[in-house]
Amino acid sequence: MVANRSGFDKSVAIFCSLRFLATMLIRILAVGRTKSSYWQLAQEDFQARLRRYSRVEDVFVKDIPAKSASGEEGVRNAEGRDLLKKIRKDEYVIALDSRGAQLSSEEFASFLAEKTVQSISRFVFVIGGPLGLSGDVLSRADYVLALSKMTFVHEMARTILLEQIYRAMTIIKGEKYHK
Repeated sequence: MVANRSGFDKSVAIFCSLRFLATMLIRILAVGRTKSSYWQLAQEDFQARLRRYSRVEDVFVKDIPAKSASGEEGVRNAEGRDLLKKIRKDEYVIALDSRGAQLSSEEFASFLAEKTVQSISRFVFVIGGPLGLSGDVLSRADYVLALSKMTFVHEMARTILLEQIYRAMTIIKGEKYHK
């Protein structure tokens, strides 16, 4: 196998794209719905683009006010329980957390391609609320990914995630968007 200058293995990408991308299901599981029309439009745009490559589903759980009587840990745990109820046993769980692994776009594409070659076709990306994810959700995760060391509002994080998944698909398929 020959890797290009970015380190992305094109033979894995070709195999992956021909055989597995069409069966891939990507679920974005998030605490709270996107309220800003600006972010909604951006998310809808990337979801429409992604549908060329795989099925994409949104799943939301209710956000709990950060100043609830149960405190921050209680809020994280309650949201975590709701999130865990929505995760299926056969899904590969990628939790978004600022302490997770940081990957370049090429590395992320390679990561997804490698997982599909391993016959993983159901991915769920979990985005926490303003207080982050509970320890139980992080423990359930198969992989913990950081979009950045910076913290983003979850509406922005969801948009960035969708764009990076779309970018990964174009890298895997060898299309021009990435450039």
